Amino acid sequence: MESQQPNLLLPKVIFFIAAAVALTTSAPAALLIGLVLAQVLEHPYPQTSQKATHILLKISVIGLGFGMNAFSAVRAGKEGLLFTIASIFGVLTLGYFIGRRLNIDLKTSSLISAGTAICGGSAIAALSPVIKASEKQISVALGTVFILNSLALFLFPAIGHWFQLSQQQFGLWCAIAIHDTSSVVGAASKYGDQALEIATTVKLARALWIIPVSIVTAYLFKTEKSKVQIPYFIGLFVLAVIASTYIPFIAKNSHYLITLAKAGLSLTLFLIGSGLSFKTLKSVGLSPLVQGAALWIIISIVSLYAILTLA
Repeated sequence: MESQQPNLLLPKVIFFIAAAVALTTSAPAALLIGLVLAQVLEHPYPQTSQKATHILLKISVIGLGFGMNAFSAVRAGKEGLLFTIASIFGVLTLGYFIGRRLNIDLKTSSLISAGTAICGGSAIAALSPVIKASEKQISVALGTVFILNSLALFLFPAIGHWFQLSQQQFGLWCAIAIHDTSSVVGAASKYGDQALEIATTVKLARALWIIPVSIVTAYLFKTEKSKVQIPYFIGLFVLAVIASTYIPFIAKNSHYLITLAKAGLSLTLFLIGSGLSFKTLKSVGLSPLVQGAALWIIISIVSLYAILTLA
């Protein structure tokens, strides 16, 4: 028994050291650290990590709100409204037909489509109880979205610079084409402060579409509507933006909160990466990954073209 104790303790020590390093790095670097760790070390706290990820992301997004201006946020939200509506309904419709073509069961296909169209893991978590999805269906959908979501965090800034996108264009593109709020904020923060403000505002506006989509989904799947999960933390984000705009003391000291929020975001992405082991990737299967990749590539190309020609 005594000889086994170091073997049980070592993975935990390595995990905490890696998490501490991730706290001091950028969002993409933190995700990469997590991804590397997941391939060489079995996660010592898988369930706790999943819960912490959801809480940390919400707190971090609220914290970022203290660095934004209410008038700029409203303007960004208005500019992204048309893109938001068109992309959500387009992806959901296209996802249904691609899922049928690939013979993916309807619930898994619907979760992948919603995760791509709205806000990644949050949309999947909200819709899962509505359609009574099984753990396997939820895991496949989450795995698909998080794999592609992780790629987006590295690819989008590089593509944005290659096309010489402005801060406004990149922020809008991120919010439309990247699945999860964590990677949207991570990619945009790497591109610039204005891109971060636009991307966060538009993405959270998209997240509110969880409510009507959940209600419609409940009707289509003939399930109860009482299980719809409303993203209340968005209201706290709005209050943070208002406070930073109208309360001088908060505006003057907001940089401390923003620094903490960005550190929280880095830790969030580290935790996401640390859960994406090869075993997790393998469990997803080819067909769901093809559906998710096809939807992601299409929405990325179409939205980029629209932004370059219309925005």
